[in-house]
Amino acid sequence: MADLSTTYMGIKLKNPLILGACNLVNKPETIKQIEDAGIGAIVYRSLFEEQIQLENLQMDEELNEYNERNAEMTDLFPTLEHAGPKEHLYNLEKLKKSVNVPVFASLNAIYEPTWVEYAKELEKTGVDGLEINLYATPGYFEVTGKSIEDKQIQIVKAVKKAVNIPVSVKISMFYSNPLNFIKKVDEAGADAYVLFNRFFQPEIDAEKEEYYYPWELSNPKDHMVSLRYAGLLYGNLEGSICASRGIYSAQDVIKMILAGADAVQMVSTIYKNQPSVVSDILIELNKWMEEKEYKSLGDFRGKLSRKNMKDPFAYQRAQYVDILMKSDSIFKKYPMV
Repeated sequence: MADLSTTYMGIKLKNPLILGACNLVNKPETIKQIEDAGIGAIVYRSLFEEQIQLENLQMDEELNEYNERNAEMTDLFPTLEHAGPKEHLYNLEKLKKSVNVPVFASLNAIYEPTWVEYAKELEKTGVDGLEINLYATPGYFEVTGKSIEDKQIQIVKAVKKAVNIPVSVKISMFYSNPLNFIKKVDEAGADAYVLFNRFFQPEIDAEKEEYYYPWELSNPKDHMVSLRYAGLLYGNLEGSICASRGIYSAQDVIKMILAGADAVQMVSTIYKNQPSVVSDILIELNKWMEEKEYKSLGDFRGKLSRKNMKDPFAYQRAQYVDILMKSDSIFKKYPMV
């Protein structure tokens, strides 16, 4: 058997497969199946401050709805402290105690003080690490890219200073130069980088003439942007590289490690193919390594990164250079109608 172990955020994992943040953690029987299938680590679903604020607002409205009723009805809605964060922390701690693999918390807050406050509370649950989920969807023209980046770097520094557990940063690809931003995050002390966030984009129902947000699984080819940046980042950071989005098969995992990833996060393939897909991927990964005579992931990690390739521009080309140069052979393989 090949050695599938890896180090992520300074923590040794038995293999590079991580369950990404999702609602699968809500079902103990499903988590048991995923752990039995061999998952290397688990990211608990994200704690979103925005959701907490909206729930608090909704609860306040419901509590105040009866302000004008008579005295006999004042105890209809007794004074309550919203249990959202407490419930999240309780369930996270419960999961941590129920599994034998590393568990990471995930956090997306709004204001720097609450980033720090929630990070400290999540650490108290006993988790092995914290994933902070950074993203911004600016809605105002006067907001500059630099101001967004500066604020996010400050958040990373504040969270790192506040907790003693390792911190990974899950980022968006929507920066003028993701490499520059990730390098700044690295210098701010982050222990790992997750490539990349997945956004649920607004859609329009033309018949109803209204907005809605479709919920869809990632597509198998969604991993290609993460592959590009794993290949560009390898060998240039202190922290670990974790690839995410659209990783469905052992071949996808192998590609990411060849590019330079230390670990991968998977969600959609488990939803679609059941928890047993984790075991299938590990078996295929081990088989491929034995055929290639690789004894460990380190033997081929980054082999096809920009740092180790003869063509230094392989990961930078974004146009149809290869098609233009090799059009005859390409169109023979994929004939046009």
